[in-house]
Amino acid sequence: MKKMATLTTFSALMLLGSFQSATAADTVLQVSTWAGPNHGVNTIVWPTWGKWVEEATDGRVSVNVTHDLGPPNAQMELVADGVADVTWLFHGLMPGRFELTKLPEFPTFEDFSSENASVAYWRTHQEFLSDAGEHRGVEVLGLGVHGPGALFLAEPIESLDDLQGRRARIGGGVMADISNALSLTGVALPPGGTYEAATQGVIDGAMLTLEGLKSFRLAEVLPYTVQMPGGFYRGSFSLVINPDTWQSLSEQDRNAIMDVSGEKLSRLFGFMMDTVDVRGVEFAKEEGNTFIELPPEEVENFMQLAASLPNDWFEVAAAKDVDGEAARTFFLEQLQVVAGDDEGLSADDVIDPDA
Repeated sequence: MKKMATLTTFSALMLLGSFQSATAADTVLQVSTWAGPNHGVNTIVWPTWGKWVEEATDGRVSVNVTHDLGPPNAQMELVADGVADVTWLFHGLMPGRFELTKLPEFPTFEDFSSENASVAYWRTHQEFLSDAGEHRGVEVLGLGVHGPGALFLAEPIESLDDLQGRRARIGGGVMADISNALSLTGVALPPGGTYEAATQGVIDGAMLTLEGLKSFRLAEVLPYTVQMPGGFYRGSFSLVINPDTWQSLSEQDRNAIMDVSGEKLSRLFGFMMDTVDVRGVEFAKEEGNTFIELPPEEVENFMQLAASLPNDWFEVAAAKDVDGEAARTFFLEQLQVVAGDDEGLSADDVIDPDA
């Protein structure tokens, strides 16, 4: 009995300690997330950023993550209305609201990491885009760019002409423009709905990033992957916070959080995307998927199809009093600058249960 009493007392003290630790923070930021618990945002970005925030604020601010408070295209509204404090947005899911966010999405036909692209995008946003107010209603904590967009298919192709009329999942942004240029029949779906749509024959393929082969199990139902040098497209994201929540924090804590957000959080998001893309390809190969390499003349055909997209965007940017050509030039320059620095993240810098 004495031994049992000792163990019970010890257990109670442990529980009390855990409770005190969990409630020690003055402020708990409620994060709304989506894309499933195994997605890299939820296994790498939020845990790592949460740790950074707690350390930077000496424990005064902590982070709590809740899944599926709403669909992906409702996340901005959830935060703007104060249902959650923080979330992440894919800009392409809100057509008409976001246009300047297409800047890092255009095909470049050059290989560069998502980490570098995300940092370059953050710098370009701060220099050229932020004053346009497309993120009005929320405060931007960080930005992100995903890896090379690919095309996953149920049946193989030999040329881009073979795509005409095929039904493909799309998510908006430049991806939708590319879908139109390829004469695909676009079917607007969130990433999480793609697997079911493919199994039911609603779609013949999907435009997504390589990480989707594993994150959304698309390698199981769409076994042919078509890639383009540098990607058919990229996709842009933002990580945002409710402005009232932001202002409720002390200036000391706001400064501390921005020290681990901004460019650093953007870099983390891109690092995550690079990491999960590699895992997506590995998973697809284990599943026996086929990666189709189009001949050079098909790449040239696609380059011609996509050539006008930046010019069309320049006109949209001008209507928002943004010098689109200067912004794009700056973005491409920053890709080179970031590639030459030595500030990249490594696996030791992040929380990653799958590492």
